[in-house]
Amino acid sequence: MKTNQNSLDIFCAEKINKLEEGASFRKLKTTHRVAEAQSHQAGKSLISFSCNDYLGLSHDPTLLEKANEAARLYGTGAAASRLITGNYPLLEELEEKLAKLKNTQACLVFGSGFLANIGLIPALAGSDDLILVDELAHACLNSGARLSGAKVIRFKHNDCADLENHLTAQRKSSSKCLILTDTVFSMDGDLAPLPALRDIANRYESWLVTDDAHGIGVIGAGRGGGFAFDPPVVADVQMGTLSKALGSYGGYVCGSQKLIDLLVNRARSFVYSTGLPPMSTAAALAALEIIEQDPTLVDKPLAYAKHFCDRVGIPTPQSPIVPVIFGDNDTVMAVSEKLANEGFLVSAIRPPTVPDNTARLRIAFNASHKTADIDRLADLICAAKKEYGIV
Repeated sequence: MKTNQNSLDIFCAEKINKLEEGASFRKLKTTHRVAEAQSHQAGKSLISFSCNDYLGLSHDPTLLEKANEAARLYGTGAAASRLITGNYPLLEELEEKLAKLKNTQACLVFGSGFLANIGLIPALAGSDDLILVDELAHACLNSGARLSGAKVIRFKHNDCADLENHLTAQRKSSSKCLILTDTVFSMDGDLAPLPALRDIANRYESWLVTDDAHGIGVIGAGRGGGFAFDPPVVADVQMGTLSKALGSYGGYVCGSQKLIDLLVNRARSFVYSTGLPPMSTAAALAALEIIEQDPTLVDKPLAYAKHFCDRVGIPTPQSPIVPVIFGDNDTVMAVSEKLANEGFLVSAIRPPTVPDNTARLRIAFNASHKTADIDRLADLICAAKKEYGIV
């Protein structure tokens, strides 16, 4: 007789085999990141073009100092949910600063960006409602939408006509409607057409919810994707993370005071999670100070991305994220390995993270990068594209 454990292992093995057959099986790799975009992986010293630490702040001396100071004052953990005893003073200071940056009345900090979205969306929508989400939006927006119980429709990427067609057909039969999008798409690096989305949301009495995880710190003078436009586009709900350009960890939601009051009471991933560690909060506060005071640093990642694209002969990027699509899983893995042998860490991204047949190198530019290294990487990418017949 088979034990439950044996049947579980058989189930897992069958799933793993299918992943391996499609070159989609993933394994964790131990990576030791240090300053100046340097990493050590599998015995190799590599220049990382895969991190989301766009400003190199995760190793900034000021952030390290402030994080250590916070640990001495408040401990290494919050020790409880924020509604119990985990709401230490630094959190409220961080929320005030984020609300000011985003030009909103208030802000609420969550334990992560994923927690923010899976708490936020179900707090705003239910079974009688409609959610329209860009087909390339981050997984946590889709997860939050599904958890809400609302009717969920994915519209074509950045296609306002497709979005409006769905609204025309579906909006009248739903009580509330949410439109969900990234501001900067994490795998393609393009910007959402926020002015058009804002107009559509207004006309169809819908709430525009934006995920600015890859915008804050590097787009719109560091204020995020909504500030890349003139005039800036203010979404009804602005969500983002502290874990990328801010070099820390955590998530946030910015909006009206009444929205934040509701989330404090009804966002389950906030109510039932321990507060963010004080070290992370202090680091994020220090990062925001640097972003406000150093526009040259903020401008570097996008400038480097533009330089790379010019060298490689691909369209000018809108963000520090540049995809180079190879299509086939085996091919992109081989190219990633060749780059590692040349001293570069450029991770291969495969389905289901990206659509089928669009396996790619996702190149993320960092303010710590050096022009000579960018040029050498560009030359290697050009050679790989030629080798594999990629136009």
